[in-house]
Amino acid sequence: MARHEWCDVSLVTATLEAGVLTVTMSDEENRNALSQRLLGELTLILDDADSNPDVRVVVLTNTGKVFCAGADLKASGEANPATPATSELFGRFWRSPKPYIGRIDGHCVAGGMGIAAAMDISVAREDVQFGFSEVRVGVSPAMIANICLRKMRMSHAREFFLRGTRFSAQRAAFMGLINAAVPAEDLDETVAAIVADVVQGGPNALAATKQVLANVPDMTFEQATAWTAELSAAVFASDEAREGMTAFLEKRRPSWVVSQASSSSTKASESASSESSSKISSDD
Repeated sequence: MARHEWCDVSLVTATLEAGVLTVTMSDEENRNALSQRLLGELTLILDDADSNPDVRVVVLTNTGKVFCAGADLKASGEANPATPATSELFGRFWRSPKPYIGRIDGHCVAGGMGIAAAMDISVAREDVQFGFSEVRVGVSPAMIANICLRKMRMSHAREFFLRGTRFSAQRAAFMGLINAAVPAEDLDETVAAIVADVVQGGPNALAATKQVLANVPDMTFEQATAWTAELSAAVFASDEAREGMTAFLEKRRPSWVVSQASSSSTKASESASSESSSKISSDD
């Protein structure tokens, strides 16, 4: 698939290449704060991505020194910058049928923590800082708690929610908010290796697996047993599953895997995949 500009607007850009949609928040002047304008542009791109079969995986990243500073506190005429649109943004990553990979190339605080935690897999530069800074400006991390508390131990949440201090990317990975913290020079290689692994999965299988991840933790054992049995039966009976199992038996790539010749991201990252997996595992 040829590389082309998916969308090019003032605060958010997106480029699609070999099934990988890279979405970049680039409101550097406002530290990529979640303003109404940035949220609107980001939502339009993500809506298109979720419904477009050419998009296999979404990588969310940033330009500038800050990945995301959270709510736009400078917004004029807005008594509550933490709008329902912000809350919807956090939840949509978990509900989306597409895998979302966070490439965190800058500091991440307040509402930005919700975005980082909502990614399916996220990797940060080891020199960036994280923080739940809300209490220090007189508000609460209430909106992002629904996402972050599902990934953190309560003792960590109590400490950092209440103190409002910054902490390292390594600590964020240790707490489970992100998957790995790597040197700046390894960030692209690590993300590319993750993407190369994810796109080996069938699109419908990945979507079904995201349903499992989103729904099963909130179900009772009995509910989960019944629901997963039904889902599994439907997946096994699908054309995609038949193709995948046939390809396995015939020792060939399934039809959904982009050929190495046309996927520069796969070529660049296959050699780094096992090394990056080791880096992530070592942070668990």
